[in-house]
This record gives sequence, structure tokens and C-alpha cells, in this order.
Amino acid sequence: MTSHLRSITGPQDLKGLSYSQLNELAAEIRQRILEVLSVHGGHLSSNLGIVELTIALHKTFQSPEDRFIFDVSHQTYPHKLLTGRNALFPKLRQYKGLCGFAHPKESEHDHFFSGHAGTAFSLALGAAKSRDLQGKKHHVLPILGDASLTCGLTLEALNNVPKDLQNFIAVLNDNAMSISQNVGNIKHILSRLLSNPTSNRLYGEIQHILGPKWGKLSQKMTESLKNLVSPATFFEEFGLAYVGPIDGHNIKQLVDTLEALKTSARPVLLHVMTVKGKGMPMAIANPTPYHGVKPFDLCSGKFIPSSNPKPTFPKIFGRHLLEMAHNDPSVVCITPAMPAGSCLDEFMQAYPDRCIDVGIAEGHAVTYAGGIGHGRELKVFACIYATFFQRALDNLFQDVCMQEIPVVFALDRSFLSGPDGSTHHGIYDISFLNAMPNMIIAQPRNGHVLKELLQSSPSWGRPAAIRYPNLETEEFKAPLAFRSPGSAELLAEGRDVLLIALGHTCATALQVREILLAQGIEAAVLDPVFVKPLDADMLRRLFPLYSLAATIEEHSLHGGMGMIINDFLIKNRLQRLHMINFGVPDIWVQFGSNQSLVQELGLDAKSIAERIAQEYHDDRLISQRTEKALL
Repeated sequence: MTSHLRSITGPQDLKGLSYSQLNELAAEIRQRILEVLSVHGGHLSSNLGIVELTIALHKTFQSPEDRFIFDVSHQTYPHKLLTGRNALFPKLRQYKGLCGFAHPKESEHDHFFSGHAGTAFSLALGAAKSRDLQGKKHHVLPILGDASLTCGLTLEALNNVPKDLQNFIAVLNDNAMSISQNVGNIKHILSRLLSNPTSNRLYGEIQHILGPKWGKLSQKMTESLKNLVSPATFFEEFGLAYVGPIDGHNIKQLVDTLEALKTSARPVLLHVMTVKGKGMPMAIANPTPYHGVKPFDLCSGKFIPSSNPKPTFPKIFGRHLLEMAHNDPSVVCITPAMPAGSCLDEFMQAYPDRCIDVGIAEGHAVTYAGGIGHGRELKVFACIYATFFQRALDNLFQDVCMQEIPVVFALDRSFLSGPDGSTHHGIYDISFLNAMPNMIIAQPRNGHVLKELLQSSPSWGRPAAIRYPNLETEEFKAPLAFRSPGSAELLAEGRDVLLIALGHTCATALQVREILLAQGIEAAVLDPVFVKPLDADMLRRLFPLYSLAATIEEHSLHGGMGMIINDFLIKNRLQRLHMINFGVPDIWVQFGSNQSLVQELGLDAKSIAERIAQEYHDDRLISQRTEKALL
């Protein structure tokens, strides 16, 4: 690093820098981001593209008094570096380090937790209303990506913009990308409007020539010209003064424009053109894989190969669903803007009519899937990250479950999504899925069981959710057995303790079993496979054999498998069985490596085994076992 970034302790330190120094600072920020992310990974391309815009915002406005509200907020790395967090930056997305998203408890310059797209405009309008009600005058600036405009929530917020709103500047950072290529009709409407700077220059020239004396005539001529030159006068119809497009990498032009807009009597949308991945040719040429990166070689830009040759659950999912589509033309898949992350790219290339990306529109994706599957002639799979599925709860309830349409939801990232933190952990979906009548919930422990569930699910004839994490797993060649809902599998026998482990935590349970065996405690391990319906017959047979049992899951304890099993015990009058539930407590789990978080939550094999051994040797349980033996 040169001296500029090292000397930045907060935005106030930018005020005295010249434009040439600010450009040098931009280069330093890019280098800092590249150096840190090459080691730990993170969101790369979006942050490389927003450097100059972030500098200009902090140069022009007074953060934190003026509110910068970043949509998604995965592009806040330059913002963090300029707000006193440079020293901690090497701990980005690491345990007890810096969050990869906006985090109000981390800095006064971050105003909202944010991890999902489309929220910034609504939050900003609310923050502006709060400001106005209190008689304050600071600026509110939502910073949107162009993909945010495909979100229904953003369009709802646009419909609610007050015409007399002041000190409100929405910045549209247009790089023509979200994670993957933007899709849908809105993209085409916007491109016609946003790619036409000629019209904006003409508007300004007409108003300048006619001046205030001819205000009404000037306004009419301007409106007529807009309709002639740019038929999609999108933002003006919503009451926003549209300005741009301007070069998002020209700091002086950005600052001059922002300064001029400070006193606008109307709410403004400033359209800024940027290059996603700027400063790294490999990222510019490959924006999708370099959106969120794993460690890479700093010189070549190439990703460092994984030392583990095992496939991940998502890769097995994508590969097997494509194989199913090859063999069955009735297989259809829907994804809300996650074809790459969900490993559906090959499916989409092979069968573009049957693998459909609907953009960042989770609610629409679910209802759309319900519409496709309504006649039951097609086998419909909707692939959504578990954390994004929360956004479509009502659509699931009204448009799929109540209609009894057999859509299969493939819930990717159903686990502790470690480095991304609280906004991304897929640990809440069982609670609302379980509330849906006739819903089937399953989770495979390995890649082979995942394929069996995928293969079997269309014949279940009911809405179903197959949960799986983004972890490496076992895959082996063997015939695929049919999986009937409510059929569990006993993985290991044991006379002393029963362990019921969900999905990938079966591996943890088997490790616990080995630790307990060394202490003379034999544990049976049960994989329920299905959380709903449970294998009631097997549970009724097994539970009376034990005085101690435990459930293990990487899900919230509130509404998770443990609570479902506890309810089963009560309904079947099996309360004499002492049950321990291992899962995520009622807290906001932060970020870090999965291993660090699992240990902190006491979900590692060693911690679980210690707790079970302690409970097993409890005097009360010893007494219960003696009574059973006598009977």
C-alpha cells in the first residue's frame, strides 16, 4: 500500500485529497481488495466496480449523518476501507472479524443489516420519512444495483415515492449484471431508457434556452421530447428526476454531479455506469464466476484448485437433475437468479425452455412454479437457496401448498452458511415448511441419497422440499432405490443411547458414536431422511428401548427437527425418554468458518459426546435404566 489508504481513519480524511490523490487511493483500494480476497475469498467483481463511486459519495457527503444504504450490501468493501476498518480487513468474513455485508454493530456508517436484494429503496424511503417527521435535513442515498430493479419490492417502493421528497438521491450502479446475467422484460425497458444519454442532454439544453420565463412551455417540450426519443420514461413516471448516465469511474465527474444534486427540490435517480470487476481483466471477462470467489492466485487470477476431489451437494444436484431432464422431457426447473450457484448452467444451456431463470424474484418463482405444475403433467423443480426461500412464504402457502400442486423445492444452502453470516444462514425453513399441511420435508446425508430423493420426489404427488448444504459429500455408484415419504434408516445399532441426526450431521453422529464407544457407551444412529412425515413406526419401536436420546441438526432449535421429535414424544406418551436437542439456539448466528461456528454452538462431535456422556451418567437416568432392566 502507498500512504493514502494507510492514513484513512474515516471519511473526513478524504476531504483534503486532490482528485489525482483520490485516483491513487482508488488503485490502492483495488489492490487491497485483491490481496485479501485472493487468500480468503469473498465478493470480488462488484467491489472492484464500485470503488470510485464509493470514494465520490464519501467525498461529497457526511457519513454517518448522511445515510448510505447499500442494496444487498455485498459491495461495501470499499466503504468499509474508507470508514476506519482497513486494519481489520484481512479478517473479512472470518470468525470474530469483519462481516462481508453491512453490519450496524460493526460501524456507525452501516445503518441496516442487509444481505438480500431489493430492500434498499424501501429502507431509504422509510429513513427519509423518519428524518422528515423529526425535522432533520440530512441526505438519504440508496445505492442500487441494476438487478435490484427486477425485484418486486423495489417496484413497490418506486410506487410510493413522494413527489416533494428532498435530500434523496437514489444511485443506480449499472454494470448490466447481478450474479448472473440479468433477465426479463424490465432489463430491456431499462436498457432503452438508460442507454440514451442524448435525450438527457437535450432536456437540459431546452430548459436552459427557454429559462424560467417559459417554465410551462419548457416542461411540455421536455416531456414531448422524452416520449419521442426515449419511450420508456420509467423513472420520471415515478416522480424521480433522472440524471445520467455518467461514468462511474470518473471521480471528479461523480463529485461534481453529486454536489449539484444536493439541493434538488425533487427526489433524484442518478444513473452511474460501471464495469464489474474493473482492475482485474480475468474478472471483467468472467463476471459470474468472479462475483463470489474462492482463493485465487494474485498474479494470474486463476482459482486455486481444491485439495478435496469430492463433489458438493449442489454439483450432484445439478448433474442429476440434468440427467433426469435428458431422460424425461416433462422435467422443468425454475431458479430465481441463481443458475450458477445452484449448478444449473449446463441444464439451462441444454434445455433453455425447461430451465428458467426468473431473476431476483423469489415470490414469483414459487407462484410461477405452481402455475407450471398445476395440471400435474410436468415434473416441476424450483431451486432456491434456503435463506431466499423465506421471502416467498406466502406464495408457498397460497399458490402451491393450498392448491396441492406437487412442486419439488430444492433448498440449496440449507445449513450454516458460515462466511456470509446471519442474513444467509439456511436454518429457519423447516419451521415454516412444517406448518404447511401435506408438505414433505426431506434431507439427504450424502450425494447418493440426494439422487434417490430427486428421482423419487415427482411420484410423491405432494409439495415437497429437499434440503441440502453447499458442502462436499460422498457419492458412489449404486442402483438408486425408491425413497418413500416417512421411511427412516438405522445407520448403526447400539443399546445405550439413540442419536437422531439430520442430513449431513449424520457424519457428526457417527463420530460421536466412536467417541462414546471409547467410554463404554453404545449409541445407535438413526437417519430420519424425512422430517415430515416422520417414520412413526420405527420411532415407536426404538424409543421404548432407550432412556436417553438426542437429536442433532444444523437448524434453529425453534421449529426444527428436535421440536418435531419432542412433539412426537408427547403425542405418543413417551415422555419417560430423556431427550437432548442439539441445534442452533435462539440467537443471531454471526459469521466465520463453518467449523468455528459449529464449535461455538456446541455442534461438533466432541462437544456433543461430552454432553451425552454427562447426561448418561446422571443418577436419574441410571435409575431409569435399572428399572427397564428389571422389567
